[in-house]
Amino acid sequence: MTQTIISKLTTFDEFIEWKPEHGRYELHRGAIVEMPNPTGKHSEIAGNLIAEFNFERRRLQLPYFMPKECTIKLEDNTGYNPDAIVLDKQAVENNESRWHRESVITRGDSVKVIIEVVSTNWRDDYAHKMTDYEALGIPEYWIIDYLGLGGNRYIGSPKQPTLSIYDLVDGEYKAKLFRGNTKIESTTFPELNLTAEQIFNG
Repeated sequence: MTQTIISKLTTFDEFIEWKPEHGRYELHRGAIVEMPNPTGKHSEIAGNLIAEFNFERRRLQLPYFMPKECTIKLEDNTGYNPDAIVLDKQAVENNESRWHRESVITRGDSVKVIIEVVSTNWRDDYAHKMTDYEALGIPEYWIIDYLGLGGNRYIGSPKQPTLSIYDLVDGEYKAKLFRGNTKIESTTFPELNLTAEQIFNG
């Protein structure tokens, strides 16, 4: 569960200046919130997926990179730290003046894929973050709901572990849902040979 730790509304720049080196914090509509530490399974899934992306990047000689830390700026009062992200190296070098100094990304076209692994605060991933990432123009957004926690309108009923991949089409996200042994389909990594179950199992 997230916890608001500063009562006054905070701008993004104030948040970045305040943000300590340790701990997990995000800025939600001006409120600084402390994010729960990920479970072991949560970290395992994110870490293994980054490794798979790196294999594909090397194999295909793609001009991407996957930073360990990154803050996405959305408006002047919101900033998220995704569980995993794939960035376009040239776009970051050319257009992201805050990257080298603060690890901040401000443009959707600098991002190839952004990933959230669902925790108890699943509404953030399916509602707020999806809307914000869509508005920023991030082309591919993955929600890895390995426990099947999301609402019925997002993952159906009965609930079950679901990987949702949202592709930006004409400025709006279109969802594809993957479960079990269904092979996933990624626009950024079209040759990625993984099933939803393999991703859930880390």
